[in-house]
Amino acid sequence: MATFTQQVINGLSLGSIYALIAVGYSLVYSILLFSNFAHGGFLVVGGYICYGMMMQLGMGIWVAGAGAIAGAGVVAVITERLAYKPIRERTSLTLYLLIASMGVSIVIENIFVIIVGGRFRALPPVRFGDLFPVYESLSQMSLQTPINIAQGVTISMFDMITFVIAIVFLIGLQLFLQKTKWGLAIRAAACDLRTAGLMGVNVSLLIGIVFLVAGGLAGVSGIFLAMRYTLFPQLGGITIKAFVAAVIGGLGSLPGAVVGSLILGLAEMLSAGFISSQMRDIVVFSLLVLTLLVRPAGLFGKQVSDKV
Repeated sequence: MATFTQQVINGLSLGSIYALIAVGYSLVYSILLFSNFAHGGFLVVGGYICYGMMMQLGMGIWVAGAGAIAGAGVVAVITERLAYKPIRERTSLTLYLLIASMGVSIVIENIFVIIVGGRFRALPPVRFGDLFPVYESLSQMSLQTPINIAQGVTISMFDMITFVIAIVFLIGLQLFLQKTKWGLAIRAAACDLRTAGLMGVNVSLLIGIVFLVAGGLAGVSGIFLAMRYTLFPQLGGITIKAFVAAVIGGLGSLPGAVVGSLILGLAEMLSAGFISSQMRDIVVFSLLVLTLLVRPAGLFGKQVSDKV
């Protein structure tokens, strides 16, 4: 039972990171009906900006994190303007956008290989006191320090903070979509982008906002993944699992992306704990195949005629 509880905790922490990435995939797909495989590149941008601001400029984690989120969002907008907008204006086939996104992903990865090199880098240790002003006895505690919560069950402050911050960002996104004018426009465009444009919505600006939000969420994920593992130019490859989670939940559905991510995180950690760590990827992609066979639109997705 202790092993099961431990792996559930680990799965929820990992699933919350996947959720931030998967929501970005689904947000872009809901508007443009294509899967933006350059999304992993935005994650890497966020991780390296955070690393550079902390190591080179001596910034704290809050300032570096804000810079990483903003930087990843801006890069996402620039990518849309330079790589995707010219294609959108010339053709309605989303296949070309999909191919372009693959190329952009490779370009971003190799830019970092050339500029910073391919070696692994670790973010500076973050202590609890760097995040919150607390008593001296707690301020020096590392976020990775395990805390015993039951016999044979531990949890780190990093896992708890990851889960809480992910929830805060996801709730913030939901409030943005439900309570703001641009959120209403995004929901309208998700139903029919062309009709939304005919009704007076600035479609170009709307798409830019969508990419800004999706890129910012990817930047948050890049910080978490760089802290959880290490930072390297190919780190964005992990977003393929978040994409699987988005497919399981239903591409274009934000609640589906969150549910699919939690399912995938739990499945990955439980298979590692009870079967073998080498079986993690087999279980993940077996779930993808099973979903496509049984319910191609995903748990919360809608059937569409053009799905790439």
